[in-house]
Amino acid sequence: MLILQNGRVTFVPMRRFLTCLLLLAPLCAALASGPVGGRVLKVLPLLLDLQGRDALSPSLFDRDAYQAQLRERTNDVSGVRFDVLWKASHARGQTLKLRVELRGIGARSLPTWAALEQTVRPGFFRHWASLTLGGADYKRFGRLIAWRATLWEGGKMLGEQQSFLW
Repeated sequence: MLILQNGRVTFVPMRRFLTCLLLLAPLCAALASGPVGGRVLKVLPLLLDLQGRDALSPSLFDRDAYQAQLRERTNDVSGVRFDVLWKASHARGQTLKLRVELRGIGARSLPTWAALEQTVRPGFFRHWASLTLGGADYKRFGRLIAWRATLWEGGKMLGEQQSFLW
């Protein structure tokens, strides 16, 4: 917006914008240099068929129906994949670890335990990661009862999400 002041034409919004930018720069720098934080936002445990598919089509409705079908027909299941949505703050350039722990019931109704780990690199936004237990390891593991997904930075746990029975 142009304003005529004392015989001069000035452009006021640009000046206001630059003033706000200069005032907010220290605040943004302070927020960017805080401690490392992170969260596990969502975990989707998906059974995989003998071809490694979790659905027959891209439709979410079809995926849910196919997952129900795989839960009933356990001979058609070759593994389980955990799709994990996670995010980290103030960790750009660092290496984090995403870990999924599984509890199940194996042969002769004995309890089983397994852990899946993946190294992840944070960026600016949220990220999806997939961890799979398949093949002979899945057959030895047995039926999945409970799971817990955690995000780690060194020895510090940043975020966690777990199933109801964990």
